[in-house]
Amino acid sequence: MTLIETHPEDTSRTRPGGLFTGYRLGGLTLPNRVVMAPMTRARAAAGGLATPSMATYYAQRATAGLIVSEGVQPSLIGQSNPGTPGLYTDEQVASWRPVTDAVHANGGRIFAQIMHGGRVSHPDTTGLVPVGPSAVPAAGEVFTPTGPQAAPVPRVLEAGEVPEHARSYASAARRAVDAGFDGVELHGANGYLISQFLSSNANLRTDRYGGSVAHRVRFAVEAVEATIDAVGAARTGIRLSPGGTFWGVEEKGVPELYTVLLGELARLEPAYVHLEATTDDEVLVALRRAWPGTLIMNPVLPLGPARTGRADAVRWLGLGAELISFGRSFIANPDLVERLRGGLPLETEDAATYYQGGDTGYVTYSSYRHAG
Repeated sequence: MTLIETHPEDTSRTRPGGLFTGYRLGGLTLPNRVVMAPMTRARAAAGGLATPSMATYYAQRATAGLIVSEGVQPSLIGQSNPGTPGLYTDEQVASWRPVTDAVHANGGRIFAQIMHGGRVSHPDTTGLVPVGPSAVPAAGEVFTPTGPQAAPVPRVLEAGEVPEHARSYASAARRAVDAGFDGVELHGANGYLISQFLSSNANLRTDRYGGSVAHRVRFAVEAVEATIDAVGAARTGIRLSPGGTFWGVEEKGVPELYTVLLGELARLEPAYVHLEATTDDEVLVALRRAWPGTLIMNPVLPLGPARTGRADAVRWLGLGAELISFGRSFIANPDLVERLRGGLPLETEDAATYYQGGDTGYVTYSSYRHAG
């Protein structure tokens, strides 16, 4: 177990904007500033259906100010990993309703993260050749039903096809709202399709979707704009990983790229931008200043050695973030908010159970038990 250290100078319980104070996000009133970050758990049933265990898993964590679900594919060709859920069929929508009902019954709020994998996929997973902005494969191996395999060369999206894939986020968002989600977060981070268009080495296009910074941000902006048109700005957020190198993406001129992107997003007024700590603090703080809306900050590198703790949260609240997302700490600590509030010890999750399926390491972690 990892002990959470408390500090006398930590005033996050009581000061305005503290971690355990309420916050108005779009049409929602959050009871605290703790966000459960999206995490792939690969527990969906055949056909990309949500399951009763998923309802239990998210309902157990409903004390978070906001839950952002695992990545949900907006189409079959958008599926990245085996065992992930979708939001592109009526059956998938129906399967999600018990999940959102369970979260709401426990007093929670939940956004669906809409994730189009782009080139980070494999025909063995979807039966389709993955698509991407250019014919550049992802670095490394991708997950398939028979184990890791080399990432294939994606089929290049023709200029006339690109808007269709931008609109797929909006279509999934409509279905998410039908399924009872309070809103959606577009996955614009970590080397997936939006991130691929932002990239300077995955996107080698010379048309209106590639080349200059203004062109490279266009796909992200069109996806957000379409989603806002579909479900409203108050129900739309986006996650970004400035300077991140997941799946081999690179981004030249990170400060300029994201300043331009945030400027374009600002005119659309989405509910929030969710940043990952994938570049240095100087750049992140500058982006905080450039973004006039709500910022969710994920203070540590995703899948890095550190877990976000209370000290990280307090520090970033001081740097101007309104909400703080916690990832892996939520896996083994369904009552993470209460543990953070009380300075209670945190359990460590079993990494071997991340993606293996089944309930073990998924819904089997318990809340803190006080000594009798």
